[in-house]
This record gives sequence, structure tokens and C-alpha cells, in this order.
Amino acid sequence: MFDRLSIVAVIIAMLSSLVLLVSQNWRRVVIALSVQYIAVFWLVALTWPVGLAVVKLVGGWMAGAILASSQQITALGDDKYTGLSGHLFKGVAAIMIWMVAFSIAPELGIWLPAKMPILWGGMVLIGMGLLQLGMTTRPFRVALGLLTVLSGFEIIYSSVETSVLVAGLLVMITLGLALTAAYLLSPSSLEEAP
Repeated sequence: MFDRLSIVAVIIAMLSSLVLLVSQNWRRVVIALSVQYIAVFWLVALTWPVGLAVVKLVGGWMAGAILASSQQITALGDDKYTGLSGHLFKGVAAIMIWMVAFSIAPELGIWLPAKMPILWGGMVLIGMGLLQLGMTTRPFRVALGLLTVLSGFEIIYSSVETSVLVAGLLVMITLGLALTAAYLLSPSSLEEAP
């Protein structure tokens, strides 16, 4: 079932990562992160058993819940790239990342024994995460970028390794990133020490 409609998961990953990049509302961003982890689950389930792929989904949703609980403000205003021109720039940059991801995936398929939707989804998420990391210095946005890059890596790595231990380790890294971002976003970490 997952194999026949796997291109839908790639489209979901593309759109959710675009919302993560462009949206200024943290609630929409957390919902988009949750939807992105549904796409990650779908693409990982192409090579792993469904029970093991669910670990990625639950871990991603827990990371989103941790980030949502630590958010203090309602808007995620960036210092740069605001307004219509900023959104247009981000959209054009995202389209360029998608084009690069779709053109690199066949070459990557020579080295990795993976289906093409897995390579597409992984490369799209890695590219969009790196784009997000390059456009901001805010802890919440940096955490989103790191989680997106890690999600793309997990998708591609799932075609190579099916170990339960590695799946657990990657989920621990995901939760560790979310907890670190939550600590950096907490008001007590922003106070100066005497």
C-alpha cells in the first residue's frame, strides 16, 4: 500500500518543509512538522516494517510537542526575509532546492540501493533543512532545520540499515535536539547568571 502512493509522501514532505520555511506562526510550523513526520514514516515504511517505522512517527511527534510546549511567543518573526519579497525569495530558493534534489537523486541511486521516492524525499528534506539553517539564527528555527535535515538523513539511511538499535539511537538524537532547543527557548536560560 505504501509503495503505490509513495510519490504522495514526497509531495507531503515538500509542502510541509515549505511551510516550515515560510510560516511565521509557530502553531502552523508545529503542525507542518507533524505532517512532515507522517511523510517520513511513510517513506521509511517502504523499507522497514511498519512497527519499526512508527518509531520515527512517534519520535517526531514527541519532538514537535516538546518544541510547542517551550514556545513563548505567537509569532516567529525573522530579522531578515520579511514581507512579500522575503516569502518570494524563500519560495524561489525552495523550488531551486527541489530541482537540485530531483536531479541528484538518480546519481545517488547508483550508490545506494533505494527506491527513487526514498531518495527524492530524503534529498528534499536535507536540502530544505540546510536552507532553513542558512537563513536564520533563532533557536526555534535552527531546531526545525536540524530536525528536517535529520529526517531526510533517516529516510535515506533506512534503505541501508534496518537495525532496531539504530532506529532507537536516531529517535534519541531527535528528542535530544528538541530538548536542547526547548532549553534554549526557555526564559530561565535567557537570564544572565550573577
